[in-house]
Amino acid sequence: MIKKQVHTYTVKSFECDRNDTLRLLTLLNLFQDIADDSANEIGIGYDYLRTVGKAWVLIAMNVEIDRMPHLQEEITLKSWPSDFSALYTEREFEVWSADGQRIIRACSQWIVIDFESRRPVHLKEWLPEYEPIHEKVIIDGRFPKLPVAERDDYTEQFLVRYDDIDRNNHVNNAIYPLWASESLQPEYRIEHLPARLEINFRKEGLFGEKIKVHTQMDGDTSLHSIQSLSDNRELARIRFTWR
Repeated sequence: MIKKQVHTYTVKSFECDRNDTLRLLTLLNLFQDIADDSANEIGIGYDYLRTVGKAWVLIAMNVEIDRMPHLQEEITLKSWPSDFSALYTEREFEVWSADGQRIIRACSQWIVIDFESRRPVHLKEWLPEYEPIHEKVIIDGRFPKLPVAERDDYTEQFLVRYDDIDRNNHVNNAIYPLWASESLQPEYRIEHLPARLEINFRKEGLFGEKIKVHTQMDGDTSLHSIQSLSDNRELARIRFTWR
């Protein structure tokens, strides 16, 4: 029987923004870290999959944030696989404060791809049998299909840097929300914090590409489409709700 993975962590200065608040980029990387440890403990981690020429790929995520942790705050992260089908698996995340308050919850959806063809494979053909923990932290609207932005209120361009690339040889999943948030007007971004983040990953971003973020702003909701300028393929759709 599998168990929830638990990490206790103290927020460091280099992980914080101008307001001594944990960066969203760091939060998503902490999610990746605990997911890696959980998968390895179950026997379905990165190292196992590479021996059979496969790799995990995140295809959707939904994050609800009551508040972000602060500098030097001790937090507890929890993660566990919550569902399993022929083509995808789901994983939950929680962040708890030292006084026992759950401050962040998230759900995510993953597939396994063949490392050479980059095509999805049937999970049951490549993963050992395991029974997920059927406990979901977000019930309704877990992985909505995000709409296309109908207009460009703002646009921004970025170059995919070497440091944006992860061990699967594509842009790390935490980079896309960073690009999206950086496309907003500076004065708005300074005055607002993310309350909810929804992501649909569509295609892989690659080292050296130029990308463009198309942003539609409606009240305190921003909708983003991230596009490669090399061939116009859409890499991701992101929706932020701000407070």
